[in-house]
Parts: sequence; structure tokens; C-alpha cells
Amino acid sequence: MAQTVGRNIAAPLLFLNLLMYAIALGFASWCTNRYINGQTSHPSFGGNGATGFFLTFAILACVVGMVSKFVGGAHIRAWRGDSLAAAGSASLVAWAITALAFGFACKEINVGGYRGWRLRAVEAFIIILTFTQLLYVLLLHAGMFSSKYGPGYRDTDYGVGAGTGEPVHKGGAVPVAGARV
Repeated sequence: MAQTVGRNIAAPLLFLNLLMYAIALGFASWCTNRYINGQTSHPSFGGNGATGFFLTFAILACVVGMVSKFVGGAHIRAWRGDSLAAAGSASLVAWAITALAFGFACKEINVGGYRGWRLRAVEAFIIILTFTQLLYVLLLHAGMFSSKYGPGYRDTDYGVGAGTGEPVHKGGAVPVAGARV
């Protein structure tokens, strides 16, 4: 299948989102470790009442987001309708969890108080990832509108046998009419 507009844009965005999810996972894991140890007075941590909820959903969003990027990488390589279903559903679930973490990030910012630079970095990455993941989901599903943007869910141009599609005997090219052997 020829290169399409959606594939050329989705591949770099997939790689960028994978890197951002990995960085956010590292910072969120560090912050969660400090939070569990009760070291909220650490100079680069801080936090407030929403911090525990935010960090839980940030880690969940990062892990699910990274897994969806691996499935998305397989889809970008194949770029067919059957791989689109898996990549589309995984990326949609990852976006939903990231949007939930985005809500907790907004609540944490709204509550206020001192938040260290690592916690603010996790907030920033989650906020940015919410919008870039949404853009990635839209690019994956752009094939529903036009085939020049990518594969749609109704593509049937692959998997069809040669000729008329009728079953043939192994010994010759004469089609068998209505017989299942």
C-alpha cells in the first residue's frame, strides 16, 4: 500500500509520545517513591492532597500509553485495517486514562501549595501528552474519512485470492462450482 499522509505524520508523533511517556514514567515513579516513604518535605517534591491520586493515574497512564505505542508501532509497520483495530482501541484507552490523569493534574495545580520541580514536570508532561495523544488517535482514525489518510475499517483490498476468488483444484486452474471438498 502506498505511503499516506496519516502514516507520515503518525510515525514521528508515535515516537515522540513514546519518549514523553517514558520520561513522565521516570519522574512519576521517583515522586511516588518519595510519597510512599513520607518524604513530602523533600525540596524537589512537595505536593498536596491531590498528589497521591495524580501520581497513581499518571503512572497508569504512562504504562498504558507506552504499551499502546508498541501496538501502534506494529500498525504503522503494517498499515492495514486489521492492525488499525488493535492500535486504535489501545490508543483510545491510553488517551482516556491520560485525560483522567490530566484532570487530577489540573486539580493539583488548582489546590496549590508548594510543588517541587519534578512534580511540576510530571504535571507538564501529562498535560502535553493529553493533547498529543488525542492528535495521534485522530490521525489513526483519519482513514475513515478518506483512503488517502490511511486504512479504514472497511478496506478489503488485501487477503483476496488471485483471479475470481473462486476455489480451484490444486492440479488445475478450473474453478469448482459449489463444491466443498
